Amino acid sequence: MSGHDSKYFSTTKKGEIPELKEELNSQYKDKRKDAVKKVIAAMTVGKDVSSLFTDVVNCMQTENLELKKLVYLYLINYAKSQPDLAILAVNTFVKDSQDPNPLIRALAVRTMGCIRVDKITEYLCDPLRRCLKDDDPYVRKTAAICVAKLYDINAELVEDRGFLEALKDLISDNNPMVVANAVAALAEIQDSSARPIFEITSHTLTKLLTALNECTEWGQVFILDSLSRYKATDARDAENIVERVTPRLQHANCAVVLSAVKIILLQMELITSTDVVRNLCKKMAPPLVTLLSAEPEIQYVALRNINLIVQKRPTILAHEIKVFFCKYNDPIYVKMEKLEIMIKLASDRNIDQVLLEFKEYATEVDVDFVRKAVRAIGRCAIKLERAAERCISVLLELIKIKVNYVVQEAIIVIKDIFRRYPNTYESIIATLCESLDTLDEPEAKASMIWIIGEYAERIDNADELLESFLDTFPEEPALVQLQLLTATVKLFLKKPTEGPQQMIQAVLNNATVETDNPDLRDRAYIYWRLLSTDPEAAKDVVLAEKPVISDDSNQLDSSLLDELLANISTLSSVYHKPPEAFVSRVKAAPRADDEEFADAGETGYSESPSQGVDGASPSSSTGTSSNVPVKQPAAAAPAVAAPIPDLLGDLMGLDNALVPVDEPTASSGPPLPVVLPSTTGQGLQISAQLVRRDGQIYYDISFENGTQGVLDGFMIQFNKNTFGLAAGGPLQVPPLQPGSSARTLLAMVFSQNVSPGAPNSLLQVAVKNNQQPVWYFSDKGSLHVFFGEDGKMERTSFLEVKSTTSLEIFT
Repeated sequence: MSGHDSKYFSTTKKGEIPELKEELNSQYKDKRKDAVKKVIAAMTVGKDVSSLFTDVVNCMQTENLELKKLVYLYLINYAKSQPDLAILAVNTFVKDSQDPNPLIRALAVRTMGCIRVDKITEYLCDPLRRCLKDDDPYVRKTAAICVAKLYDINAELVEDRGFLEALKDLISDNNPMVVANAVAALAEIQDSSARPIFEITSHTLTKLLTALNECTEWGQVFILDSLSRYKATDARDAENIVERVTPRLQHANCAVVLSAVKIILLQMELITSTDVVRNLCKKMAPPLVTLLSAEPEIQYVALRNINLIVQKRPTILAHEIKVFFCKYNDPIYVKMEKLEIMIKLASDRNIDQVLLEFKEYATEVDVDFVRKAVRAIGRCAIKLERAAERCISVLLELIKIKVNYVVQEAIIVIKDIFRRYPNTYESIIATLCESLDTLDEPEAKASMIWIIGEYAERIDNADELLESFLDTFPEEPALVQLQLLTATVKLFLKKPTEGPQQMIQAVLNNATVETDNPDLRDRAYIYWRLLSTDPEAAKDVVLAEKPVISDDSNQLDSSLLDELLANISTLSSVYHKPPEAFVSRVKAAPRADDEEFADAGETGYSESPSQGVDGASPSSSTGTSSNVPVKQPAAAAPAVAAPIPDLLGDLMGLDNALVPVDEPTASSGPPLPVVLPSTTGQGLQISAQLVRRDGQIYYDISFENGTQGVLDGFMIQFNKNTFGLAAGGPLQVPPLQPGSSARTLLAMVFSQNVSPGAPNSLLQVAVKNNQQPVWYFSDKGSLHVFFGEDGKMERTSFLEVKSTTSLEIFT
């Protein structure tokens, strides 16, 4: 609708729906068109005009393209709530798909693909097949995207009717936009399928590279992203691809540039000629620099991508460090990213100008930016040994300014410099000690205490300095308490005189009797026993030589970095996380016969056998709370399940497999703690607890149905956890009638599903059924289930737990 159509959004009349109904059935074309505009306007602002469905559909029979578009828009919005009435429009759709006007043919197919009603989907097949071979390229390119939409609605239908082959044929189309849309559709289908659907061969490669020169910018992005999946056969093949893609680096669209950079980086891995690689690095620098002259939002995306690129190929931008110098009006998020890249590009050749920049940043007004700048100086010192002394000089100059947060940040990084270069720069400790009274942040205090303890023999009044912290020991954060404890022990071992003896008694007493922090208490008891039984052994333990720390400017693991580089110009390269870490997408997993798809194979849930399978089509789907389609099983699950990929693995980052066990029996006993209240579960209440019966761990779980309908098809999944606890078999829950409840024991296995990181007894659980979305809840696991009824743990179990977890969790 045009600008002057705003009048349709306001009305002062009463009985609006009856009036619109009358106008929609008017004998005058203009009046009907105005009425449809009013209906769309009302729909746009949230009014319910679904009661006019039949009247609006009657207006479909028109030659007016604008009116037809409006009616189709209305249909897309209300067809799902009025599926029976939507069938009335089918004949018009089919007729429009054969209209002489290509715009109407394309519009009909596009709209039918957007209406997710099964009966309309069935009627879509024949018009879609015709449109895929239409004479007009506009219709063909629209039909190509429609295949991807249809695949999302009914994948089996697309495969059975041969639409995938028709789509692959379009890659050979003489119109580049048709090729681009076919590639986009195939890529979309491939993303939601576990089977290889779209594989680029050398024959396909030539066609895509040819179409690349004539496409629109977004067509080029689709083609380039698909080309990035192609594995070149040899160095010559890689050079050929790079040569054809390099001109895209000059494109005005940032997405095209980044997609081209992605392909070049991937193919460079295969190119053996150093001259070719050097030339490519030179060619990639200017376009990347150009991206930094765009608006801040694009700059940020470019910087996040460049951050990855310089970790893999620092030579590309080694001479361009000046473009990353911060401007006064850069937003803080851009400044922070520029700092990170400057650290990565810092070298012996440019460190002087980099330090000048960092020193200037350390005097700015934004506290977070200042802190990051000071820390950047320290990181450069750790990275570049020859420049360490210059970095320390700059840090000392900043300490003399006596700005509190600058001083504290400087002390934190100087501690790391001492760790990196032992016995080299300790002459500055006296200067650091002058700032002792101004420290109020835990990390800065802990760093200063570490320095005093580590170099106690070089500091004459080390005992006095440490004593100044002891008065506030009980109130200090755990980080500071731990450092105070260790530093006092170091002082006592290095200077076992009367002063340190009294201090160590006070600290050990505070850290054992007066504290409820288990980490602090355990460390204090270990020190106490060491000091009282074997002081020499205590020296070996506490004063042992520490490993030298290394540069952390390239923090990403090499395999993760390669994966992120393969996803340049996507959200993955902005988040610096692999796609599966934040994208919830189902992938159909092939079953043993490689033809059908099984629900268990997709989801990895422990499935309730009550889920209906008779007559269920593999393509029928039910929505979940994460908008991920979950397919119904085509056949009963086999008795022994093999390791399988799972849907919740995508949702929650799980990696689990079903393990066959004996069928659990129903449980009865005392009430279980509620883990999902009915207010959260839309009427479903779940209570659960880990229990141990006859040497086996079970999850005792109860379901109460407070909804108005039957709930069935219950499935459960456990997130990765410290003990690797996972479902040991299917969840046995009968269909729950309204107002009824069921309780069952689910056998558990451990060491199957272990999460890395700090130990934690928390269990994260996901439960779903056929009628509701996925429910997530956390349950505090009871550690006693790992021990026998006599309070002991079998040797084999102990070793298994120990091999997969940190026994710290038991202390």
